[in-house]
Amino acid sequence: MNQAKTIVGPLDRVKILFQASNPQFAKYTGSWFGVVTAMRDINRQSGVRGLFRGHSATLLRIFPYAAIKFLAYEQIRAILIPSKQHETPLRRLFSGAFAGVTSVFVTYPLEVVRVRLAFETKEVGRSSLRSICTQIYHEQPPRIVHSSAVAAAAVPPVPRSGLINFYRGFSSTLAGMLPYAGMSFLTHDTAGDWLRLPALAPYTTTANPKNADAPPILR
Repeated sequence: MNQAKTIVGPLDRVKILFQASNPQFAKYTGSWFGVVTAMRDINRQSGVRGLFRGHSATLLRIFPYAAIKFLAYEQIRAILIPSKQHETPLRRLFSGAFAGVTSVFVTYPLEVVRVRLAFETKEVGRSSLRSICTQIYHEQPPRIVHSSAVAAAAVPPVPRSGLINFYRGFSSTLAGMLPYAGMSFLTHDTAGDWLRLPALAPYTTTANPKNADAPPILR
């Protein structure tokens, strides 16, 4: 998986620059060849390393993300589906969705750091992984000026800094992860059931050498 992330690393960085409307690269967004032109511009200014800006955080995130997701799925699945009689598409969907949420919650701070590194385009005084983390931790929300004391009192206090800063945008990510992870694991398990059908089993499965009563293993 990390090889695939490395291959698409330059495209991922350009995507972030376009999505966040980076002023330096906004001029490329209206062109069919904007991605290629932006990549060429980055390579000319910063070299090949510039194309992989933020990739270190991606690699740090991908290993725990995948491991936690599959580990959490097996644990949650064992609770929601304790036996074959309880196995339904809805329970599979919920098991996958909760597993995806668990992995995203643990690794989301690295995603925030990755995006911040990829968005940065300054040539002098580039931020390191450590300095970006420190900067995010100590950032404060913009001060809101209220027209009256009543309005000011009605607004609940906002955390000024801390770990909560690493979870900016988490709610929207959560809304996308629930159906994505749920459907991903549901599709995986359903496809496994189809491949174990009697008509396909001789070509797609092999007997479990450790437990003859267990379902056959997919080849």
